[in-house]
Amino acid sequence: MLVRLTPRQRFEILVSQYEPQLRKAFLDAIDDIRSNIVLRRVVERLERGDINGAVRAMNLDEAAFRPLDEAIRQALNGGGVAAVEQISTLRDPEGHQIVVRWDARNLAAEAWLREQSTTLVTNIIEDQREAIRTALEDGLARGDNPTRTALDVVGRINRATGKREGGLIGLTTAQSEYVARARQELLSGEPDRLRHYLTRGRRDKRFDRAVLKSIESGKPLTVETVTRIVGRYSDGLLKLRGDTIALHETFQSMAAAKDIAFRQQIEKGNLQAQHVTKTWKHTPQKNPREDHVEMQGQKVQFDQPFIAPDGTAIPYPHAPGVPARHTVGCKCYAEYKIDFVAQLVM
Repeated sequence: MLVRLTPRQRFEILVSQYEPQLRKAFLDAIDDIRSNIVLRRVVERLERGDINGAVRAMNLDEAAFRPLDEAIRQALNGGGVAAVEQISTLRDPEGHQIVVRWDARNLAAEAWLREQSTTLVTNIIEDQREAIRTALEDGLARGDNPTRTALDVVGRINRATGKREGGLIGLTTAQSEYVARARQELLSGEPDRLRHYLTRGRRDKRFDRAVLKSIESGKPLTVETVTRIVGRYSDGLLKLRGDTIALHETFQSMAAAKDIAFRQQIEKGNLQAQHVTKTWKHTPQKNPREDHVEMQGQKVQFDQPFIAPDGTAIPYPHAPGVPARHTVGCKCYAEYKIDFVAQLVM
């Protein structure tokens, strides 16, 4: 027996398909950057006190993120194809089926993709450079030698895998600060600060016993042990960054594709805007936004925005220009419906 999927089920299938691809694309880009760093060049510039030169030597450029651009494009196109399936039953007043296709080369689709990819990659690189510059300056200022300072940023090579681990490449400025504070806590030898480290959600709990032993014995952790602990903590934060970007970009792509797909058909004259409504759908999750819970079921015409309780006008969930408080980590989506009877008699 053929089971008809609900709009939510169809949406969840799309997310489950494209979110892992986006996560992998981001992490692959970071791995590519780390793998191509020549440590000697970074250290030489640090020895001359050339912080900016050391940052440039890490080759943080847009080309490394081309796989992420491609993953976003695939997500947009996948969402667009899925969206037109909902419109594929359209018929003209004579009852003939209207041919409906997703046009990936549509100006609106290309403009969205270009703007989204450029903004995302630019923000990642600029934030990354700032975080690295700060970490290098702080490392040298506290008396670490250039090699240790560089390794704390670019990561250390795992002899088993041949790849760099730990470091700050790929982390946000805020996450880089978390790593710096975690290192300070572990090196301090102070029980209260060591206990605070044990509250960090992204720490590698396999090292908790060593930290507890340090607290109980009063003996500080060795620098080598701290380096290993901090490296794994950094890896946990990088995974979180990948998860966050993948979720955000997938939902943005799916939402934009649906809106653009309907606009394409309206522009072609296949569909009338007044016959389309959109309904806000909230996805239950831990620590939900109360504003979005309250918006569940809010219905508006296609060309009208949703209105959040705080007064924010939202064209559709994850729309460009909407404040981050309504987008980052959000799993809401809009369900579009066509009044086929009214559309048929036009």
